[in-house]
Amino acid sequence: MANLFLFLILQSCDLATTLWFLSRGVREGNPLIAAAIRISAHPAIVLALFKAAACVFAYFAWRRKSLRLLRRVNLLFGACVVWNLAAIAIR
Repeated sequence: MANLFLFLILQSCDLATTLWFLSRGVREGNPLIAAAIRISAHPAIVLALFKAAACVFAYFAWRRKSLRLLRRVNLLFGACVVWNLAAIAIR
């Protein structure tokens, strides 16, 4: 349960820091999300939809006891949050 909870926290942090750096003029690094943001009037909605989808996949991974996968994804999103904070600090 801790891995899923950490995943949800990291998704929230990633959403908040991404919106923060987008507001400062930094571009999204993920090409799929960047393309979706370009065609949308509201980046927050696009990001929230992607985060919701990620949470659904994480829930199913947790239900299937794929804890190793969740731990690895948590490391990835932890790195994304650190990257976002660094992009904010530099800008």
